[in-house]
Amino acid sequence: MTRRSGGFWALQVPGWLLLLYLIYAQAIPAIDYDLGVAMGTQESATTITEVGAAFWYGFALADLVVYIPLLGAGLIGTWQRRKWGRLVMAAALGITVYWPLVSLVTIVAARGATGWSLPNETAYWIVLPVVAMWGGFGLWQLAFLERSRAIE
Repeated sequence: MTRRSGGFWALQVPGWLLLLYLIYAQAIPAIDYDLGVAMGTQESATTITEVGAAFWYGFALADLVVYIPLLGAGLIGTWQRRKWGRLVMAAALGITVYWPLVSLVTIVAARGATGWSLPNETAYWIVLPVVAMWGGFGLWQLAFLERSRAIE
């Protein structure tokens, strides 16, 4: 078996950490949103309005049904060096770039809206760009470094 590259580990390690975080922060609230609020992983309707809470709940449910399974399967498939794993991982990484950008744009667009009162946006502005950049890096690894086997 060949030695795994740095690109491989740069996808796998953060990917598994993100998957665990998504299970905690999104899968649980998709089943019980109020529990997510109590855990501090979701915003309450009193903070972001009923529409804002519905928006975040929609993301949580979509993550549970689509994103979490894709990311998990992609991580397993790339670990096993399967072609399907690279394709599924690419799909998950596309979502990984997309959702942080949607969330940040929503936060900016909702500023000043009646009922929207996030007390501190700092955590969003620290974490979400890092997640999106990791997703972009992963897509770049999969798309352009395949011939050099950079993720193996």
